[in-house]
Amino acid sequence: MDTILYILAGIVVLIFILAMIAPKGYDVNRKITVKKPVPEVFEYLKSLKNQDNWSPWGKRDPNMKKEFVGSDGEIGATSKWEGNKDVGSGEQEIKRIVENEVIESALRFLKPWKSQSDAYLRVKEAGEGETEITWGFSGKNKFPMSIMMLFMNMDKAVGKDFEEGLASLKDILEH
Repeated sequence: MDTILYILAGIVVLIFILAMIAPKGYDVNRKITVKKPVPEVFEYLKSLKNQDNWSPWGKRDPNMKKEFVGSDGEIGATSKWEGNKDVGSGEQEIKRIVENEVIESALRFLKPWKSQSDAYLRVKEAGEGETEITWGFSGKNKFPMSIMMLFMNMDKAVGKDFEEGLASLKDILEH
């Protein structure tokens, strides 16, 4: 019986130590420069419906069910989706817009697991008639998911998706 108690105590201590050293948050982003002026790029980026044109996740499920609520491109506008196992289900709501600077939104994932992240699209002038776009998302790792993040790299998990999406966005905006 004592052995079992020592094993259980050891497991509890191990979980506590892992929770203490686990990353408490994440911020993944990628940048690209497009040959279009900031106001034109920003106007395109504000639209949640336009994201369907360049987002890599839309390509993973062409039969994804989408619903839009509110006035697209304005605070409170929400895009809801329900898709296959590759894209899951959730919603994205525009929370803040600073004209020609940033669009911030709440990403709420419902399936395959519940989580929430803060997404952003930032723009800034990168030269005459050019715009640098930064696309990213950040969030907090709550226990017990924080322990899983010791073995998973968010940058590697979604970084390539951001690169793919930004490449598609560049192609759309420049052609």
